[in-house]
Amino acid sequence: MYIDVIPNRNSPPAILLRETQREGKKSVKTTLANLSALPPEAIAALRVILKGGQLVEASADRFVVERSLPCGHVRAIKTAMEKLGMTELISSKPCKERDVVLAMIAQRIVRPGSKLESVALFADTTLADDFNVTDADENDLYAAMDWVLERQSFIEKKLAKRHVSEGSMVFYDVSSSSYYGTHCSLAMRGKNRDGLALPSIVYGLLTDFDGRPVAIRVYPGNTGDPATVPDQLDAMRTDFGVGRFVIVGDRGMLTQPQIARLKEQEGCGWISCLRSSDIRKLLESRDPSDAPLFTQSNIAEITHPDFPGERLIACYNAFLAADRERTRNELLACTEELLKKLSREVSRRTRTILSAAEIGMKAGRIINKYKVAKHFTLDIGDGRIAWTRKEEGIAREKALDGIYIVRTSEAAGSLSMADVVRAYKRLGNVEKAFRTFKGIDLRVRPIHHRLEDRIRAHLFLCMLAYYVEWHMRIALAPVLYVDEDLEPTRTIRDPVARAEPSAKSQAKRDSKTSEDGWPLRRWDGLLQNMATITQNMCRVGEAKLAIRFPRMTESNEYQKRVFALLEQVPRWLNNQLCPVNGTEKAT
Repeated sequence: MYIDVIPNRNSPPAILLRETQREGKKSVKTTLANLSALPPEAIAALRVILKGGQLVEASADRFVVERSLPCGHVRAIKTAMEKLGMTELISSKPCKERDVVLAMIAQRIVRPGSKLESVALFADTTLADDFNVTDADENDLYAAMDWVLERQSFIEKKLAKRHVSEGSMVFYDVSSSSYYGTHCSLAMRGKNRDGLALPSIVYGLLTDFDGRPVAIRVYPGNTGDPATVPDQLDAMRTDFGVGRFVIVGDRGMLTQPQIARLKEQEGCGWISCLRSSDIRKLLESRDPSDAPLFTQSNIAEITHPDFPGERLIACYNAFLAADRERTRNELLACTEELLKKLSREVSRRTRTILSAAEIGMKAGRIINKYKVAKHFTLDIGDGRIAWTRKEEGIAREKALDGIYIVRTSEAAGSLSMADVVRAYKRLGNVEKAFRTFKGIDLRVRPIHHRLEDRIRAHLFLCMLAYYVEWHMRIALAPVLYVDEDLEPTRTIRDPVARAEPSAKSQAKRDSKTSEDGWPLRRWDGLLQNMATITQNMCRVGEAKLAIRFPRMTESNEYQKRVFALLEQVPRWLNNQLCPVNGTEKAT
């Protein structure tokens, strides 16, 4: 028997209960009942029974969802990790430590936390089952950290083999994070980038041309940025076997002594930027009879005897000039308001006047608050204070607003002026990595580990997590609030002027939807949406005779789109980029 639906022209279809019998070579249908008057739920139930299924009453004692664990975001991250060959990258030999390391990398993307907390967080999703670490405890996590630290050099060599080739350009920058524990030899007071009066730990990140992390080094908190550069040069030559490369660093990193050292090494190029004092000295030393630098364009190449063998690319950004002038005027005005307040305080003290020393201490704190002391002249005496602006110095500084000079050892034949400036601006990719490290995504801080090796392992795990997240963000760019056209059109955009979004990207921002109609989300919002896909453990029947079975939430169309986009993550196997449908080639 079966249920047959018979169309009835403009009327509702007839729903009949029928059976079919074979008479010779013909099949004869016999109508047993007309079910058109039954509600749809009854018809659906009868259809299940006729197919041999069982009906269970949807009540608390008949059908129960015993457990529901988020799994969509974990599966998305695991998909990306499998395509990136993270298992082979960490170790080609299966072991428990490798599984725990992979789980910690995924957990840091899902929901970062301390290693002690991670053990509990594993059980909040399907991560423990997916990565085979259901029996792991905090001791296993610490053992895995020690294990992966021993393999750090091997893993970084594999990453360099993937993304750094002979003659390629690498980017390097340094940051630091506050340390909240005690008794750690790496935690020292130095230049704390967190802006806190706490000991900090310094770490330097090396990336490839596109911003993928390749290597990370950890230093005591009082280590100066330039002192970390030799380690990167040794890594490129000794560890990664790259004979010819170009390192890009900011002016606080590649100082004159470091550049002098780079010049002594054959096959080592560099790109950096001049300090403001050097820019002023260079521009003021030009012959007044020379033609202005920026009459025809906002970029010009110059030479100077103080920088022999270097190309100096001078750039003028009108937007930057206006911003610096506005900022300077605001800081000067705020400082003068505080000085006026101090002047009124001094004038009120008629019975016990303030001494010149007392007034000087108060005035010193004021003019240094916004770092504009160089623009004021103070006249202080017992019971009086006056000030004037140094208009000549302000005018000299204003003349340099919007001007910066990029310096490089690379010849014009290998890099044009525009490409040199673009390369220096790509240093922002490393800063983006540091923002991801310190933001809500990976939360490298606060650092609570006490042992040096554990801190190094912690930062290395954060780097590997960023490596996975970097590729996921690139693949998922169509459904994220990012400018997809920025990189493909980088050779067309003006390298100096403020970057403007393309028409396609502007339309995406205005509509808040992707090109194919999907709502745009932030990175954390996308993961939260994927987490609504859950792995459910269902129970049917009475407790003693219950039948249990797993059932995963069905993905909606948006989630299916996310998984489809993740298929675009490059597939790495045995440290080689494997062709996908014959379209990708090894690089």
